[in-house]
Amino acid sequence: MSSNSNPYQNALTQLEIAAGVLKINKDILEILKVPKRILKVYIPVRMDDGSIKNFEGFRVQHNDARGPFKGGIRFSPEVSMDEVMALSMWMTWKTAVVGVPYGGAKGGVIVDTKKLSKGELERLSRGYARAVHKFIGPNIDVPAPDMYTTPEIMAWMANEYSRIVGENTPASFTGKPVEVGGSLGRANSTSVGGIYVLEEALKKIGKEKRHITVAIQGMGNVGANAAKILYNEDCNIVAVSDSRGGIILKDQRPKTKDQKLNMEGLNILKVLEYKEKNGSVAGFHGTKTITNEELLVLPVDVLIPAALENQITIKNAHDIKAKIILELANGPTTPEADKILDAKGILVVPDILANAGGVLVSYFEWAQNRMGYYWDEQEVNEKLKKQMIRSFNDVWAVKEKYKVDTRVAANILALERVVKAMKLRGV
Repeated sequence: MSSNSNPYQNALTQLEIAAGVLKINKDILEILKVPKRILKVYIPVRMDDGSIKNFEGFRVQHNDARGPFKGGIRFSPEVSMDEVMALSMWMTWKTAVVGVPYGGAKGGVIVDTKKLSKGELERLSRGYARAVHKFIGPNIDVPAPDMYTTPEIMAWMANEYSRIVGENTPASFTGKPVEVGGSLGRANSTSVGGIYVLEEALKKIGKEKRHITVAIQGMGNVGANAAKILYNEDCNIVAVSDSRGGIILKDQRPKTKDQKLNMEGLNILKVLEYKEKNGSVAGFHGTKTITNEELLVLPVDVLIPAALENQITIKNAHDIKAKIILELANGPTTPEADKILDAKGILVVPDILANAGGVLVSYFEWAQNRMGYYWDEQEVNEKLKKQMIRSFNDVWAVKEKYKVDTRVAANILALERVVKAMKLRGV
Protein backbone atom coordinates (compact mmCIF):
# COMPACT_ATOMS: atom_id res chain seq x y z
CA MET A 1 0.00 0.00 0.00
CA SER A 2 1.44 3.40 -0.89
CA SER A 3 1.98 5.96 1.83
CA ASN A 4 -0.58 8.06 -0.01
CA SER A 5 -3.53 5.99 1.08
CA ASN A 6 -2.28 4.36 4.28
CA PRO A 7 -2.72 6.77 7.22
CA TYR A 8 -0.34 4.80 9.45
CA GLN A 9 2.44 5.07 6.84
CA ASN A 10 1.74 8.82 6.66
CA ALA A 11 2.00 9.08 10.47
CA LEU A 12 5.34 7.21 10.40
CA THR A 13 6.68 9.48 7.64
CA GLN A 14 5.75 12.57 9.68
CA LEU A 15 7.42 11.09 12.78
CA GLU A 16 10.62 10.32 10.85
CA ILE A 17 10.82 13.85 9.39
CA ALA A 18 10.51 15.46 12.85
CA ALA A 19 12.91 12.92 14.41
CA GLY A 20 15.43 13.68 11.66
CA VAL A 21 15.40 17.41 12.45
CA LEU A 22 15.77 16.73 16.19
CA LYS A 23 18.34 13.97 15.65
CA ILE A 24 16.38 11.67 17.99
CA ASN A 25 18.19 8.60 19.31
CA LYS A 26 17.19 5.70 17.04
CA ASP A 27 16.26 3.41 19.97
CA ILE A 28 13.66 5.94 21.15
CA LEU A 29 12.42 6.35 17.58
CA GLU A 30 12.05 2.56 17.35
CA ILE A 31 9.82 2.58 20.47
CA LEU A 32 7.68 5.44 19.13
CA LYS A 33 7.08 3.85 15.72
CA VAL A 34 4.74 1.24 17.18
CA PRO A 35 1.92 1.39 19.73
CA LYS A 36 2.46 0.13 23.26
CA ARG A 37 -0.68 -2.03 23.06
CA ILE A 38 -3.24 -3.12 20.46
CA LEU A 39 -6.54 -4.65 21.54
CA LYS A 40 -8.75 -6.36 19.01
CA VAL A 41 -12.14 -7.44 20.31
CA TYR A 42 -15.31 -9.04 18.99
CA ILE A 43 -18.51 -7.71 20.52
CA PRO A 44 -21.53 -10.04 20.31
CA VAL A 45 -24.74 -8.00 20.14
CA ARG A 46 -28.30 -9.30 20.42
CA MET A 47 -30.08 -7.72 17.45
CA ASP A 48 -33.74 -6.68 17.51
CA ASP A 49 -34.71 -9.75 15.46
CA GLY A 50 -33.31 -12.01 18.19
CA SER A 51 -30.14 -13.02 16.31
CA ILE A 52 -26.58 -12.47 17.57
CA LYS A 53 -24.17 -10.44 15.45
CA ASN A 54 -20.44 -10.05 16.10
CA PHE A 55 -18.87 -6.61 15.63
CA GLU A 56 -15.10 -6.17 15.31
CA GLY A 57 -13.58 -3.45 17.48
CA PHE A 58 -10.16 -2.04 18.39
CA ARG A 59 -8.39 0.01 21.04
CA VAL A 60 -4.85 1.09 20.19
CA GLN A 61 -2.72 2.66 22.93
CA HIS A 62 0.32 4.38 21.47
CA ASN A 63 2.24 6.09 24.28
CA ASP A 64 1.59 7.08 27.90
CA ALA A 65 4.88 8.72 28.92
CA ARG A 66 3.11 12.04 29.64
CA GLY A 67 -0.01 10.64 31.31
CA PRO A 68 -2.97 8.26 30.76
CA PHE A 69 -3.73 7.24 27.16
CA LYS A 70 -6.38 9.51 25.60
CA GLY A 71 -8.39 9.32 22.40
CA GLY A 72 -11.78 8.95 20.78
CA ILE A 73 -13.79 5.94 19.67
CA ARG A 74 -15.22 5.97 16.14
CA PHE A 75 -18.09 3.83 14.89
CA SER A 76 -17.76 3.59 11.11
CA PRO A 77 -17.82 0.98 8.33
CA GLU A 78 -14.43 2.42 7.21
CA VAL A 79 -12.63 1.73 10.52
CA SER A 80 -9.41 -0.26 10.00
CA MET A 81 -6.46 -1.23 12.18
CA ASP A 82 -4.09 1.04 10.18
CA GLU A 83 -6.42 4.01 10.61
CA VAL A 84 -6.77 3.47 14.39
CA MET A 85 -2.98 3.02 14.76
CA ALA A 86 -2.34 6.30 12.90
CA LEU A 87 -4.96 8.16 14.91
CA SER A 88 -3.51 6.87 18.20
CA MET A 89 -0.05 8.19 17.23
CA TRP A 90 -1.50 11.56 16.17
CA MET A 91 -3.24 11.74 19.58
CA THR A 92 0.14 11.34 21.31
CA TRP A 93 1.42 14.39 19.41
CA LYS A 94 -1.84 16.32 19.80
CA THR A 95 -1.94 16.06 23.60
CA ALA A 96 1.76 16.99 23.74
CA VAL A 97 1.42 20.02 21.41
CA VAL A 98 -1.28 21.58 23.59
CA GLY A 99 0.49 20.58 26.79
CA VAL A 100 -2.09 18.36 28.50
CA PRO A 101 -0.84 15.49 30.71
CA TYR A 102 -2.02 12.64 28.48
CA GLY A 103 -0.63 10.15 26.00
CA GLY A 104 -2.34 8.98 22.82
CA ALA A 105 -4.86 6.23 22.03
CA LYS A 106 -7.76 5.60 19.67
CA GLY A 107 -10.62 3.16 19.39
CA GLY A 108 -13.00 2.02 16.70
CA VAL A 109 -15.75 -0.41 15.81
CA ILE A 110 -16.51 -1.50 12.24
CA VAL A 111 -20.21 -0.67 12.03
CA ASP A 112 -22.68 1.42 10.04
CA THR A 113 -24.65 3.09 12.85
CA LYS A 114 -27.38 4.14 10.39
CA LYS A 115 -28.35 0.46 10.15
CA LEU A 116 -28.77 -0.02 13.92
CA SER A 117 -31.82 0.71 16.07
CA LYS A 118 -31.22 2.77 19.20
CA GLY A 119 -31.40 -0.37 21.35
CA GLU A 120 -28.84 -2.17 19.17
CA LEU A 121 -26.54 0.87 19.31
CA GLU A 122 -26.75 0.96 23.11
CA ARG A 123 -26.02 -2.78 23.40
CA LEU A 124 -23.03 -2.39 21.06
CA SER A 125 -21.71 0.62 23.04
CA ARG A 126 -22.02 -1.15 26.38
CA GLY A 127 -20.47 -4.28 24.82
CA TYR A 128 -17.45 -2.26 23.70
CA ALA A 129 -16.97 -0.84 27.21
CA ARG A 130 -17.14 -4.36 28.67
CA ALA A 131 -14.69 -5.72 26.09
CA VAL A 132 -11.96 -3.15 26.87
CA HIS A 133 -12.72 -2.34 30.53
CA LYS A 134 -9.57 -4.00 31.95
CA PHE A 135 -7.39 -1.67 29.87
CA ILE A 136 -9.15 1.67 30.42
CA GLY A 137 -10.01 3.90 33.39
CA PRO A 138 -9.38 7.43 34.71
CA ASN A 139 -5.67 6.72 35.38
CA ILE A 140 -5.06 4.32 32.46
CA ASP A 141 -6.90 5.33 29.28
CA VAL A 142 -9.74 7.86 28.94
CA PRO A 143 -11.85 7.40 25.77
CA ALA A 144 -14.03 10.12 24.17
CA PRO A 145 -16.44 10.48 21.23
CA ASP A 146 -15.24 10.61 17.63
CA MET A 147 -16.84 10.00 14.25
CA TYR A 148 -20.45 8.70 14.63
CA THR A 149 -20.22 8.44 18.42
CA THR A 150 -22.13 10.89 20.61
CA PRO A 151 -22.33 12.22 24.19
CA GLU A 152 -25.19 9.75 24.79
CA ILE A 153 -22.96 6.83 23.70
CA MET A 154 -20.26 8.08 26.13
CA ALA A 155 -22.90 8.15 28.91
CA TRP A 156 -23.79 4.49 28.19
CA MET A 157 -20.13 3.47 28.16
CA ALA A 158 -19.27 5.40 31.34
CA ASN A 159 -22.31 3.85 33.03
CA GLU A 160 -21.28 0.34 31.92
CA TYR A 161 -17.71 0.91 33.16
CA SER A 162 -19.05 2.24 36.49
CA ARG A 163 -21.25 -0.86 36.88
CA ILE A 164 -18.26 -3.15 36.30
CA VAL A 165 -15.94 -1.39 38.79
CA GLY A 166 -18.74 -0.96 41.32
CA GLU A 167 -18.60 2.82 41.77
CA ASN A 168 -19.64 5.94 39.86
CA THR A 169 -16.58 6.81 37.74
CA PRO A 170 -17.41 9.82 35.57
CA ALA A 171 -13.71 10.47 34.77
CA SER A 172 -13.50 7.15 32.87
CA PHE A 173 -14.89 8.75 29.67
CA THR A 174 -15.08 12.35 28.43
CA GLY A 175 -17.47 14.02 25.99
CA LYS A 176 -20.45 13.01 28.17
CA PRO A 177 -23.70 14.99 28.43
CA VAL A 178 -23.45 17.81 31.01
CA GLU A 179 -26.11 16.11 33.18
CA VAL A 180 -23.81 13.14 33.87
CA GLY A 181 -20.50 14.94 34.39
CA GLY A 182 -19.82 16.42 30.97
CA SER A 183 -18.18 19.84 30.69
CA LEU A 184 -19.92 22.96 29.46
CA GLY A 185 -18.35 24.05 26.17
CA ARG A 186 -17.33 20.50 25.16
CA ALA A 187 -19.88 20.05 22.35
CA ASN A 188 -18.31 22.62 20.00
CA SER A 189 -14.82 22.84 21.55
CA THR A 190 -12.98 21.41 18.51
CA SER A 191 -14.49 24.09 16.26
CA VAL A 192 -14.05 26.92 18.80
CA GLY A 193 -10.39 25.97 19.39
CA GLY A 194 -9.83 25.82 15.62
CA ILE A 195 -11.20 29.35 15.14
CA TYR A 196 -8.90 30.67 17.90
CA VAL A 197 -5.83 29.38 16.07
CA LEU A 198 -7.21 30.53 12.69
CA GLU A 199 -7.28 34.09 14.09
CA GLU A 200 -3.59 33.77 14.98
CA ALA A 201 -2.75 32.35 11.53
CA LEU A 202 -4.59 35.22 9.79
CA LYS A 203 -2.47 37.72 11.74
CA LYS A 204 0.65 36.02 10.35
CA ILE A 205 -0.48 36.66 6.76
CA GLY A 206 -1.83 40.14 7.59
CA LYS A 207 -5.53 39.42 7.06
CA GLU A 208 -8.60 40.43 9.07
CA LYS A 209 -11.15 37.73 9.94
CA ARG A 210 -14.12 39.81 8.74
CA HIS A 211 -15.07 39.17 5.11
CA ILE A 212 -12.52 36.42 4.41
CA THR A 213 -13.78 33.77 1.98
CA VAL A 214 -13.99 30.22 3.34
CA ALA A 215 -14.73 26.75 1.91
CA ILE A 216 -15.52 23.90 4.32
CA GLN A 217 -15.33 20.22 3.41
CA GLY A 218 -17.42 18.19 5.86
CA MET A 219 -20.63 19.27 7.60
CA GLY A 220 -20.52 16.93 10.58
CA ASN A 221 -20.45 18.30 14.12
CA VAL A 222 -17.04 19.99 13.73
CA GLY A 223 -17.50 21.45 10.23
CA ALA A 224 -21.05 22.67 10.95
CA ASN A 225 -20.05 24.35 14.23
CA ALA A 226 -17.05 26.04 12.57
CA ALA A 227 -19.34 27.25 9.76
CA LYS A 228 -21.81 28.69 12.28
CA ILE A 229 -19.11 30.52 14.25
CA LEU A 230 -17.52 32.01 11.12
CA TYR A 231 -20.90 32.96 9.64
CA ASN A 232 -21.83 34.81 12.85
CA GLU A 233 -18.49 36.64 12.67
CA ASP A 234 -19.14 38.04 9.17
CA CYS A 235 -16.96 35.61 7.22
CA ASN A 236 -18.15 34.62 3.74
CA ILE A 237 -18.58 30.87 3.54
CA VAL A 238 -18.79 30.41 -0.21
CA ALA A 239 -18.93 26.61 -0.40
CA VAL A 240 -19.63 23.65 1.91
CA SER A 241 -19.92 19.92 1.32
CA ASP A 242 -20.86 16.65 3.00
CA SER A 243 -20.54 13.01 1.96
CA ARG A 244 -23.29 13.41 -0.66
CA GLY A 245 -21.84 16.45 -2.41
CA GLY A 246 -21.14 20.16 -2.10
CA ILE A 247 -22.81 23.48 -2.87
CA ILE A 248 -21.71 26.92 -4.06
CA LEU A 249 -23.89 29.94 -4.84
CA LYS A 250 -24.99 29.88 -8.51
CA ASP A 251 -23.05 32.96 -9.57
CA GLN A 252 -20.00 32.07 -7.51
CA ARG A 253 -18.11 29.57 -9.64
CA PRO A 254 -15.13 31.33 -11.25
CA LYS A 255 -15.43 31.45 -15.06
CA THR A 256 -11.66 31.39 -15.57
CA LYS A 257 -8.84 29.71 -13.72
CA ASP A 258 -7.50 32.88 -12.08
CA GLN A 259 -10.75 34.67 -11.39
CA LYS A 260 -11.54 35.43 -7.74
CA LEU A 261 -14.87 34.37 -6.23
CA ASN A 262 -17.25 37.22 -5.53
CA MET A 263 -17.58 38.00 -1.84
CA GLU A 264 -21.09 36.81 -1.15
CA GLY A 265 -21.40 33.81 1.15
CA LEU A 266 -24.06 31.19 1.86
CA ASN A 267 -26.64 31.68 4.61
CA ILE A 268 -25.18 28.93 6.79
CA LEU A 269 -28.04 28.84 9.29
CA LYS A 270 -30.50 28.14 6.47
CA VAL A 271 -28.11 25.60 4.88
CA LEU A 272 -27.87 23.68 8.18
CA GLU A 273 -31.66 23.78 8.61
CA TYR A 274 -31.98 22.35 5.10
CA LYS A 275 -29.41 19.62 5.84
CA GLU A 276 -31.26 18.69 9.04
CA LYS A 277 -34.45 18.17 7.02
CA ASN A 278 -32.95 16.56 3.90
CA GLY A 279 -29.89 14.70 5.21
CA SER A 280 -27.47 16.64 2.98
CA VAL A 281 -26.59 20.17 1.90
CA ALA A 282 -26.88 19.08 -1.76
CA GLY A 283 -29.82 20.72 -3.54
CA PHE A 284 -30.04 23.80 -1.29
CA HIS A 285 -31.95 26.46 -3.27
CA GLY A 286 -29.97 29.07 -5.18
CA THR A 287 -26.85 26.90 -5.30
CA LYS A 288 -24.97 24.79 -7.81
CA THR A 289 -23.76 21.33 -6.91
CA ILE A 290 -19.98 20.85 -6.80
CA THR A 291 -17.94 17.79 -5.90
CA ASN A 292 -15.74 17.52 -2.82
CA GLU A 293 -12.75 17.57 -5.20
CA GLU A 294 -13.89 20.87 -6.76
CA LEU A 295 -14.46 22.45 -3.35
CA LEU A 296 -10.86 21.78 -2.27
CA VAL A 297 -9.38 23.81 -5.15
CA LEU A 298 -11.60 26.92 -4.95
CA PRO A 299 -9.74 30.28 -4.83
CA VAL A 300 -10.66 31.08 -1.20
CA ASP A 301 -8.70 32.67 1.66
CA VAL A 302 -9.29 29.74 4.02
CA LEU A 303 -9.91 26.08 3.23
CA ILE A 304 -11.17 23.92 6.10
CA PRO A 305 -10.99 20.15 5.56
CA ALA A 306 -13.29 18.78 8.30
CA ALA A 307 -14.07 15.33 6.90
CA LEU A 308 -11.75 12.35 6.38
CA GLU A 309 -8.05 11.52 6.01
CA ASN A 310 -6.15 11.78 2.72
CA GLN A 311 -8.15 14.55 1.02
CA ILE A 312 -5.23 16.74 -0.07
CA THR A 313 -2.77 14.53 -1.92
CA ILE A 314 -0.04 14.70 -4.54
CA LYS A 315 -2.86 14.62 -7.13
CA ASN A 316 -4.59 17.87 -6.16
CA ALA A 317 -2.07 19.81 -4.01
CA HIS A 318 -0.76 21.74 -7.03
CA ASP A 319 -4.28 23.06 -7.65
CA ILE A 320 -4.99 24.29 -4.10
CA LYS A 321 -5.46 28.07 -4.11
CA ALA A 322 -6.31 28.82 -0.45
CA LYS A 323 -3.91 31.01 1.54
CA ILE A 324 -4.54 29.10 4.79
CA ILE A 325 -5.59 25.48 5.33
CA LEU A 326 -7.13 24.86 8.76
CA GLU A 327 -7.15 21.08 9.32
CA LEU A 328 -10.16 20.31 11.50
CA ALA A 329 -10.11 16.71 10.21
CA ASN A 330 -7.41 14.24 11.31
CA GLY A 331 -4.75 13.54 8.68
CA PRO A 332 -6.42 15.28 5.70
CA THR A 333 -3.08 16.06 4.01
CA THR A 334 -0.48 13.50 2.91
CA PRO A 335 3.28 14.09 3.45
CA GLU A 336 3.82 14.39 -0.33
CA ALA A 337 1.14 17.09 -0.53
CA ASP A 338 2.69 18.96 2.43
CA LYS A 339 5.89 19.57 0.44
CA ILE A 340 3.91 21.02 -2.48
CA LEU A 341 1.79 23.28 -0.25
CA ASP A 342 4.88 24.56 1.57
CA ALA A 343 6.61 25.34 -1.73
CA LYS A 344 3.49 27.31 -2.79
CA GLY A 345 3.65 29.37 0.42
CA ILE A 346 0.32 28.07 1.73
CA LEU A 347 0.08 28.23 5.52
CA VAL A 348 -1.18 24.89 6.87
CA VAL A 349 -2.46 24.88 10.46
CA PRO A 350 -1.86 21.16 11.10
CA ASP A 351 -4.51 18.86 12.58
CA ILE A 352 -2.63 18.14 15.82
CA LEU A 353 -2.88 21.86 16.60
CA ALA A 354 -5.99 22.99 14.67
CA ASN A 355 -8.42 20.42 16.07
CA ALA A 356 -6.90 20.01 19.55
CA GLY A 357 -9.67 22.07 21.20
CA GLY A 358 -11.65 18.86 21.67
CA VAL A 359 -8.95 17.10 23.65
CA LEU A 360 -8.24 20.25 25.67
CA VAL A 361 -11.85 20.49 26.85
CA SER A 362 -11.87 16.70 27.36
CA TYR A 363 -8.94 17.29 29.73
CA PHE A 364 -10.92 20.05 31.48
CA GLU A 365 -13.88 17.63 31.81
CA TRP A 366 -11.64 14.90 33.30
CA ALA A 367 -10.12 17.41 35.75
CA GLN A 368 -13.60 18.65 36.77
CA ASN A 369 -14.83 15.05 37.24
CA ARG A 370 -11.88 14.28 39.49
CA MET A 371 -12.33 17.44 41.57
CA GLY A 372 -16.11 17.16 41.68
CA TYR A 373 -16.13 20.91 40.94
CA TYR A 374 -17.52 22.35 37.68
CA TRP A 375 -16.73 25.53 35.74
CA ASP A 376 -19.14 27.74 33.81
CA GLU A 377 -18.88 27.91 30.01
CA GLN A 378 -17.12 31.28 30.01
CA GLU A 379 -14.33 29.90 32.21
CA VAL A 380 -13.98 26.82 29.97
CA ASN A 381 -13.72 29.01 26.84
CA GLU A 382 -11.23 31.40 28.45
CA LYS A 383 -8.98 28.47 29.42
CA LEU A 384 -9.40 26.99 25.92
CA LYS A 385 -8.52 30.27 24.19
CA LYS A 386 -5.44 30.87 26.37
CA GLN A 387 -4.07 27.38 25.77
CA MET A 388 -4.80 27.31 22.00
CA ILE A 389 -3.10 30.69 21.43
CA ARG A 390 -0.12 29.66 23.57
CA SER A 391 0.17 26.39 21.60
CA PHE A 392 0.01 28.22 18.25
CA ASN A 393 2.81 30.55 19.38
CA ASP A 394 4.88 27.62 20.68
CA VAL A 395 4.58 25.93 17.26
CA TRP A 396 5.40 29.18 15.45
CA ALA A 397 8.56 29.64 17.55
CA VAL A 398 9.73 26.12 16.59
CA LYS A 399 8.91 26.85 12.92
CA GLU A 400 11.14 29.95 13.02
CA LYS A 401 13.91 28.21 14.95
CA TYR A 402 14.25 25.22 12.62
CA LYS A 403 13.04 26.93 9.38
CA VAL A 404 10.44 24.20 8.74
CA ASP A 405 6.76 24.18 7.80
CA THR A 406 4.09 24.32 10.51
CA ARG A 407 3.32 20.56 10.46
CA VAL A 408 6.97 19.63 10.99
CA ALA A 409 7.18 22.34 13.69
CA ALA A 410 4.16 20.95 15.55
CA ASN A 411 5.55 17.40 15.32
CA ILE A 412 8.98 18.57 16.54
CA LEU A 413 7.41 20.35 19.54
CA ALA A 414 5.31 17.28 20.42
CA LEU A 415 8.18 14.85 19.90
CA GLU A 416 10.51 16.90 22.11
CA ARG A 417 7.96 16.85 24.94
CA VAL A 418 7.24 13.12 24.65
CA VAL A 419 10.91 12.13 24.42
CA LYS A 420 11.74 14.31 27.44
CA ALA A 421 9.05 12.54 29.48
CA MET A 422 10.30 9.12 28.33
CA LYS A 423 13.87 9.99 29.34
CA LEU A 424 12.78 11.36 32.74
CA ARG A 425 10.92 8.11 33.36
CA GLY A 426 14.06 6.19 32.43
CA VAL A 427 12.67 4.57 29.27
